[in-house]
Amino acid sequence: MLYRKNNLGHPRLGLAIAKKCARRAVDRTRLKRIVRESFRLNRTRLRGWDIVVLCAPGAPTMPNHRLFATLAHAWETIEKQPCVES
Repeated sequence: MLYRKNNLGHPRLGLAIAKKCARRAVDRTRLKRIVRESFRLNRTRLRGWDIVVLCAPGAPTMPNHRLFATLAHAWETIEKQPCVES
């Protein structure tokens, strides 16, 4: 996950789920759907962030509840840690 502060006052989400990570279209679609739903549920916590979610090895085989838990931890990290300027 990559993130950077924006000056818009609302969060934006980008998805980069490559075929190299999730070969089957059904797996890529499932991952995108779960990320979007988790983002929608946590949108109020993420004010003013641009976030890009990348596919990690093993993500397509993870159960849904574990993906949601991993994303919840990531949202919490973004909320509490400032990003480093590049």
